[in-house]
Amino acid sequence: MTSAITRSVRGPHRAAPLVRRATAGDARRLTRLVRTSRAYEGPYAPMVAGYRVGPDYIEAHRVFVAADRDDDRVLGFYALTLQPPELDLMFVADEAQGLGIGRLLIGHLREEAGRAGLTGIRIVAHPPAEGFYRSVGAEPTGTVRANPPAVLWDRPEFLLPLGA
Repeated sequence: MTSAITRSVRGPHRAAPLVRRATAGDARRLTRLVRTSRAYEGPYAPMVAGYRVGPDYIEAHRVFVAADRDDDRVLGFYALTLQPPELDLMFVADEAQGLGIGRLLIGHLREEAGRAGLTGIRIVAHPPAEGFYRSVGAEPTGTVRANPPAVLWDRPEFLLPLGA
């Protein structure tokens, strides 16, 4: 799994990112990544305004960070809930978009979910991320309707099946 991904995120002299369990000390960096994401500009901005990824959230969920091995810069993260099996959050830093970080995180998510005995993971996607989730094998299952004031737009729903 690491060959193409590793090459795409390393650059000429960089080691592949490390995917590690998030710690309480990561909370501010994860919150900043969510709140400053360009994917949530314009009409999507209210969704992340005031959003917080706190130490309590990190402790209660399976949260994993893709970090630069050289400086521990957060390149992206995801949160997996087991009951029910769902990808709760996934963000890739704006400057790391297109470098394979999302695919690296999905690969790790598959491994983590498999270790937990899951057979599939529900994903309710941010509409601009629909193509990404399709490209990693997520299968459309429907649409989650807007729920104002929390969410003002419909979102595509997927099932990410895990290998047999």
